[in-house]
Amino acid sequence: MKVLVTGGGGFLGSAIARQLNARGDTVIAYQRRPAPDLETLGIQCIRGDVADAAALENALAGCDAVIHTAGKAGIWGPAHEYHRVNVTGTDNVIQACRSLQIRYLVHTSSPSIVHAGGDIEGGDESLPCPDHFASPYPATKAVAERRVLAANAPSLRTTALRPHLIWGPGDPHLLPRLLKKVRRGRLALPGADKLIDTVYVDNAAHAHLLALDELQGAGRCAGKPYFISNDEPLPQGEVITRLLGAAGHPVAIRPVPAALALAAGAVLESGWKLLRIDSEPPLTRWAAEQLCTAHWYDLSAAKRDLAYVPRISIAEGLERLARCLPRDARDAQSGWPPTP
Repeated sequence: MKVLVTGGGGFLGSAIARQLNARGDTVIAYQRRPAPDLETLGIQCIRGDVADAAALENALAGCDAVIHTAGKAGIWGPAHEYHRVNVTGTDNVIQACRSLQIRYLVHTSSPSIVHAGGDIEGGDESLPCPDHFASPYPATKAVAERRVLAANAPSLRTTALRPHLIWGPGDPHLLPRLLKKVRRGRLALPGADKLIDTVYVDNAAHAHLLALDELQGAGRCAGKPYFISNDEPLPQGEVITRLLGAAGHPVAIRPVPAALALAAGAVLESGWKLLRIDSEPPLTRWAAEQLCTAHWYDLSAAKRDLAYVPRISIAEGLERLARCLPRDARDAQSGWPPTP
């Protein structure tokens, strides 16, 4: 099978591309930046933007399937940029599949599209999307997922996966953002006792291959979304201390009251907008909501329809991460908190 991976040079996309290549599929990685690590494996890499419909369609010519991981993540930035990449880019993928008669589309969505500001404990795919979002990221990802699932038809089978807090070697998001917030071995954190789940990057990638295979087979996942994680919910403070410990940075958590964090997020976000500051504020309303609430999910649907079982435990993933750090942590840049 010939598969194009949008965002193929990214953290999740490159893991998917490597797994597809390893099992013998022909892979095209489509992304805006060079991906020399994939090229050394013999993977064809095409530089392009998903918002460029013509370039995307040219890259997709001759493909049998698409795994669409490309997207604009983050907690700050102009809403139109999130819409351009996450909505228009996804529309372009769907249209190209239809034009070229590509039959299978796996879309990377986000659990944040069902977060309404309160705790989610063992939530499943019946959770509705809220009417209002505090950030353009979940707002545009919700629109994109709806359009992908609505496009499902006999001629184009589609599904959407919602991996939660992806981490592992090469992570340019979660761990680097944590490291930037550590001060003298301490980290201020609201919601340290709140349960969250995460997913090791190779498990998230494997889930995408399972979804692609199911679309080609019985198609039980066609037209449906699925939460994906390591199925090991842990207190947020424990997740953070173990990740930082693997990076060689032991840390003590300094609890912060949730009300204070939520108020600070609102004040900082308003101040940045009022003063028209381009840089990302230290905290926003949406980020504070994520930090102050539990969010872990029931994987029954993914286990049933995709036969998904995490292959790498958190403990094993941390061992792998420790062998690659601190180089990865030093090289990456960003700010806290991560995008779910």
